[in-house]
Amino acid sequence: MKIPYFQVDAFASRQFAGNPAGVCPLEEWLPDAVLQNIAMENNQAETAYIVKRPDYWDLRWFTPTVEMDLCGHATLAAAFVLKDLLHEADSAIRFQTHSGILKVSDENDLLFLDFPARPGERCAAPELLVRALGVRPKEVRKARDYLAVLGSETEVRTLQPNMALLEQVDCLGIIVTAAGTTCDFVSRFFAPRAGVPEDPVTGSAHCTLIPYWADTLAKRKLTALQISKRGGELFCEHRGDRVNIGGRAALYLRGEIHLDPAA
Repeated sequence: MKIPYFQVDAFASRQFAGNPAGVCPLEEWLPDAVLQNIAMENNQAETAYIVKRPDYWDLRWFTPTVEMDLCGHATLAAAFVLKDLLHEADSAIRFQTHSGILKVSDENDLLFLDFPARPGERCAAPELLVRALGVRPKEVRKARDYLAVLGSETEVRTLQPNMALLEQVDCLGIIVTAAGTTCDFVSRFFAPRAGVPEDPVTGSAHCTLIPYWADTLAKRKLTALQISKRGGELFCEHRGDRVNIGGRAALYLRGEIHLDPAA
């Protein structure tokens, strides 16, 4: 069985930047164990699987170890494959996902994800989180992930968390953020529990980041940088219970997966 495979650098305008994602268009769903094994073999932060339906596309995301409930960069990658490479979508794409219907539209050279807002609730900083980060945040909020606000962009850039401790923190991922020097805000994202020690660019984290910084800066439209080693640029808008997350994408690889019938 041959499965088309694309590897796309999402939230980047060039190769070797942004966040790589695998994209596999399928005729119909394969068993979950096979989907997980392919994602493990691909060894990217996320592999997106898409199945065409009459009025939308089914979309699921897998890390090398678990299925995710929401993923931004692999959604952007899937939309880029459908629009720019397979030419199977018009100006708006509808994905049916575990997080409901997600729309992707294009504006100039950007793809915009219409995602649910996930504002965090203010909470005390868990001591395990403080120990794992090696610094006490100015503020901590909790949604799906912990959001830890630091004092400066430099603190975020130079942070060297203890991954063994971070993996014990009771949440999927940890977002670390601060006001930016050349943009509205910067961030990094760590998810060792999901098999991703540090994610290069994380669209879903911005579902929590955008409401926080929109309120903090009293701005509806914001620019953001995820300052991982690869780095990524995001164009954000807060729209109440929804957020827009915009970015670019670049193709790195196009090929086929040869799936053994016994897999």
